[in-house]
Amino acid sequence: MTDTLQSTDVLIIGGSLNGAALALALGRAGLRATVIDALPRATQASAEFDGRCYAMALASVRMLRALGLWDTLAQGAQPILDIKVSDGRAGEGPAPCTLHFDHAELEEGPMGHMVEDRHLRPALLAAIDAEPNVTHLPGTRVAAQAVVGGRAEITLDDGSVLRAPLLVGADGRTGPTAGRAGIRRRVTDYRQTALVCAIEHDRPHHGVAHQFFMPPGPLAILPLTGNRSSIVWSESAAQAAAVQAMDDDGYLTVLRPRFGSFLGEIRLAGARYTYPLNMTLASSFTAPRLALVGDAARGVHPIAGQGLNAGLRDVAALAEVVALAHRRGQDIGAPDVLALYAGWRRFDTATLAFATDTFNRLFSNDNPLLRAGRDLGLGLVNAAPSLRRAFMREAAGLTGDLPRLLTGAPL
Repeated sequence: MTDTLQSTDVLIIGGSLNGAALALALGRAGLRATVIDALPRATQASAEFDGRCYAMALASVRMLRALGLWDTLAQGAQPILDIKVSDGRAGEGPAPCTLHFDHAELEEGPMGHMVEDRHLRPALLAAIDAEPNVTHLPGTRVAAQAVVGGRAEITLDDGSVLRAPLLVGADGRTGPTAGRAGIRRRVTDYRQTALVCAIEHDRPHHGVAHQFFMPPGPLAILPLTGNRSSIVWSESAAQAAAVQAMDDDGYLTVLRPRFGSFLGEIRLAGARYTYPLNMTLASSFTAPRLALVGDAARGVHPIAGQGLNAGLRDVAALAEVVALAHRRGQDIGAPDVLALYAGWRRFDTATLAFATDTFNRLFSNDNPLLRAGRDLGLGLVNAAPSLRRAFMREAAGLTGDLPRLLTGAPL
């Protein structure tokens, strides 16, 4: 084990997008970060298109710009100019009352951008590899963790022991870091599965994102560069398993009536994959010498595309709190420092979890009274410019007490 590893300031378990972004932010702020990453480097750096994409809110784009990444990503990113929300059934088209968000109503420009995983992940990896304050350990697993002598201590699978004032769990909803620290998770199983793929279509999408609510679950059609879109399509777990087992022609036969014909003929572009839908909430964002970020802290339904954006809010808030403590000569893993982070993120997290859970339950059913009520609600919001603009600013990540990185300012 090198001196660099022994004298690191922050240990980050999980080389996810959130973990890498946190390491980069801390490194740029003058702290030494070590990323323990279970995935091999070759798996992470693959440039093959597999359909995975992210709806990056405007605030998240500003953060990527502040970290020096956006110039590299911009050429492959698709601006989200409009969002159209509707309710209906497969094959019947949308109900009359719809909700339309037009980016022209925001002074700041597009509400966000669609960014493909094959561009974002390699850009983050290249940035942390180039940052002298960051050490990246791909293909490495943690065997144990503890707090020893006022420092976080982890044992790697090769027997090496690393210590730091602060440990961060960025290892996802099922990662063991939270549990090893005694943090419990509350899990709500929606009994839904998301089918995810990318498609090519004959007609241009004009930068419009669509959210179509159907009784089994929502269908998101998200614009990518060219005549391509990303699909996140929720079905009951049993139906999703049956659809995923079909060949490509069968899969498209089921998708077409849900998708509609407004973009012309559709074809698969890239791989198809699924993931179960649930909501997970950690009982605490912190424990002695530990902070959680991203899905390790809270995993929500993809109904509003806010998963990664919420994780980057965690990253921006924690990086700011830790960087300020470091500059003041404070112990960066002390309880009062971690309490600032937890307090900053608590309300936003609770609000997002409640909103995504409520929307999914409200729209993922065929109750005629609820259908009438939600359609009326969409129409009322659409007819109220001030309310519509408030929703747009929330979706763009421009509301609340924003950390500096989310405003585009450096730490």
